[in-house]
Amino acid sequence: MKIGIFDSGIGGLTVLHQALRTLPNEEYLYYADVDHVPYGEKTKDEILRYVDGAVGFMVSKGVKAAVLACNTATSVAIGTLRKKFDIPILGIEPAVKPAVEGCEGKRIMVVATPVTVREEKLKNLIVRVDGEHMVDLLPLPRLVAFAEKGEFRSPELWNYLKTRFSEYDLSDYSFLVLGCTHFNFFKDTFRRIFPKCVRIIDGSAGTVNHLKEVLKENGLLEHNPFSVEYYLSGRKVTDAARLERIRKLHDRLEQMLRL
Repeated sequence: MKIGIFDSGIGGLTVLHQALRTLPNEEYLYYADVDHVPYGEKTKDEILRYVDGAVGFMVSKGVKAAVLACNTATSVAIGTLRKKFDIPILGIEPAVKPAVEGCEGKRIMVVATPVTVREEKLKNLIVRVDGEHMVDLLPLPRLVAFAEKGEFRSPELWNYLKTRFSEYDLSDYSFLVLGCTHFNFFKDTFRRIFPKCVRIIDGSAGTVNHLKEVLKENGLLEHNPFSVEYYLSGRKVTDAARLERIRKLHDRLEQMLRL
């Protein structure tokens, strides 16, 4: 049985890539809702409808567990989906807690989509773990679109990020928390903008480790030859050009892991 991994676009490949490293003997179904990306500027009702349809599709394909590898989708939809579907459904959240635990009195920058920044889920997490009020939230509404276009190093991207961070003294920070899985594709640019002492973290490894625990607890761990099926809003990816693009995105994520 397959593990379903969902995202609004290519961002969830971050979680899939981590899963392939941590759970290499599993079969995967990756669902990218490219017809409706980006989610970060949609309404809550729209997001809930899209994610419900995607998880329903994956369940119809017989997945044994589903991961919402999208911070925005997790913020809006995970509670409703857990009530509706009878399989383990995991979400992802920004790695605020480990950043707070390791910040040593310096500030923490959390970057995410506008919806994730506005939602109560992230606000509640920060209230719970950030007793010293060290966290700053910064929405980056255009970054998902840059990722979906494969625009990872353009002058326009560089100028956008430099402008968004220009109001902050980045030497005040100890951590940059990537609160959207799409943002991992830009880790090299973030590395150029922030001082070398600033650590860049995200929630992918924690999510996959939790997935492994849940599968083990439910007797669902398997030892199969690894495989991945990719779907774009329900349409299976079979053409060589799209599969090659996905392979190159995995290659980029492997490079980002070394930074």
